[in-house]
Amino acid sequence: MKCFQLSGALLAYAIGVVAVALVPSRTNTALQQIRRSFDDDLRLVLSPQARISHQLSAAPRWSEYYAPRPAQTGGHGWISSWHLNQKGLLINLRGLNKTTFNAERTQARIQGGSIISEVIAQAYANDAQILTGNCNCVGNMGAALGGGYGNLMGLYGFSVDNILSMDVVLANGSAVTVSADQNKDLWWALRGAGPNFGIVTGALVKSYPMPKTKNAAWTGGLFYTEDKIEQIVQAIQDLVLTEQMNVFLYYATTGPPSFNPTVLVNPFYFGSEADGRAAFKSLLDLQPYNDIAAYIPYTEWNTAANSFCIKGGRKPSYGAGFSQMVPATWRQIWNAYVEFLKIPGTGFSSILTECYSLTYAQSVQKSSSSFANRDVRFNGAAIPYYQDPALDKQAEAFGAKVRDLWRSTDGFPRNRTYINFAYGDETNEVVYDASTPRLKQLKAEYDPQNVFNQWFQIRASK
Repeated sequence: MKCFQLSGALLAYAIGVVAVALVPSRTNTALQQIRRSFDDDLRLVLSPQARISHQLSAAPRWSEYYAPRPAQTGGHGWISSWHLNQKGLLINLRGLNKTTFNAERTQARIQGGSIISEVIAQAYANDAQILTGNCNCVGNMGAALGGGYGNLMGLYGFSVDNILSMDVVLANGSAVTVSADQNKDLWWALRGAGPNFGIVTGALVKSYPMPKTKNAAWTGGLFYTEDKIEQIVQAIQDLVLTEQMNVFLYYATTGPPSFNPTVLVNPFYFGSEADGRAAFKSLLDLQPYNDIAAYIPYTEWNTAANSFCIKGGRKPSYGAGFSQMVPATWRQIWNAYVEFLKIPGTGFSSILTECYSLTYAQSVQKSSSSFANRDVRFNGAAIPYYQDPALDKQAEAFGAKVRDLWRSTDGFPRNRTYINFAYGDETNEVVYDASTPRLKQLKAEYDPQNVFNQWFQIRASK
């Protein structure tokens, strides 16, 4: 597999065998050297008939080079459907990492290689908020194209509801603008199944003015002993989340050297600490043995999830969506988790579930995008985390068992999984639900050669 780093100086749309490298209009010796070096490397993986152009207008011209061409930003997608090889081409967008705002701060333009922490930092610096995911190191657009849950979605909806337009390079090499008024089929498809249809190099999104003095929330860890699992699960099930609220439940460990398993609840309230504690009184009444929740600024909300950003290791994710929290199921999951932790080298493994206020999100028509999970109240993921490949089978058995337990009481007629939490063995119907038939039709139209086939690939209708 060849990986090309895209930067502000050199953006490679290496989608067809006509590889397009965009270089700024001003040229100098250094840029020319960069271009020659890039071209030399790129020719090694192109067919003899391929040619390289440094003009975007050449992008639609093709030849016969067909190979996997996924884009990468955060580099945290761990799914079993990856099948890149020495002929695959990984297009790294990390050099495109700027976020800019209009004068009113009601719109922001986010480049396609931005990670979530960068978007948040630039929004905070501009006295604004943008709906992002909750893991700092994840690519912002990658999270958004799958649907996009986030701390502020009770106020603003899903990420797909906040996108106004996208700049996209399609499988045929053409660069297009996609919005509610332009390329309407792609507008629907990209927002929920984006990696199957093109590479998003930038997007215009909604932004919400928010002075730094008010851009803070009460959030943090509440730690409990395992004997309170049933009470905690029932309290979360019964909790009525207002638009300012969300809550996460984790099974985790205390870390080295003991790696003792513990139960962690992470409440979030966009407002004062007093109001937050009142809103989550039912959980606080269960008397956590440690309470580190605090009123903290926007730029620190995701800090608790930074452990997921550690590079290296093996971290498959077994996800499931469910409509209800069942105490007995969670007791079984705890038992499976404790048993798995007995295996040396698994102490950083975790189980998590996220629950958000969905009132605003569900006011948006489900048919407005291909994202299909507006009716899923809870999203869970079991993440065995280890270093030794010899543990793969045991980790797979553990992750699949937890997923099966969730599904056994999920309250849905068929399995449902949020695509950004999925393992990779799910059918299209599990991750795309009722959107699947139309997505297959559009795949046949926009990517008939199945160029974009790495991320829960959609099989085109024949």
